[in-house]
Amino acid sequence: MRTMKITGQVVALAAVAGLLGLLIWRLTHQTKPPKIGRPAPAFSLERVDTSGTLDLASLRGKPVVLNFWASWCVPCKGEAKLLESAWQQYRSRGVVFIGVDYHDVASDARTFLERHGVTYPTVQDGSGKIADRYGVSAVPETYFIDRKGRLVGDHIVGTVVNQKDAFRRGVEAALAP
Repeated sequence: MRTMKITGQVVALAAVAGLLGLLIWRLTHQTKPPKIGRPAPAFSLERVDTSGTLDLASLRGKPVVLNFWASWCVPCKGEAKLLESAWQQYRSRGVVFIGVDYHDVASDARTFLERHGVTYPTVQDGSGKIADRYGVSAVPETYFIDRKGRLVGDHIVGTVVNQKDAFRRGVEAALAP
């Protein structure tokens, strides 16, 4: 009985040590968000909303709102209507909205887009590789890119619903000459 108790304690201690090591590794290897004013990390990803790919470089000369989201993300569901409304409002001024579906299944993403009436271009980052390059730690997160391909405005962590002024300022910064 005493041997089983000691064995259990050793196993529990090893598990805690392993989890602590994993946490330390993740914290020391976590990608930091790119700096505002620097070029936006490039990508070319498969479209979710239609066939083909979307290459960020092809949008040079246009202001871009880049929103990382997922179908399983509850706050993302809450901001979908606001983002679609903003897309409808700003697209006549040349602003392109891009949704980046993060760590998700394409069929779930398509269902989300249909259910929430999202019509702006959406790409899939199933591996999270592009989100890592942007330093995304949790969805939703939103970035703004100016006509020269530089990050501008405030990087919004969390839903834009609670940060409408920062969102508006970010779009205006992307639109600035």
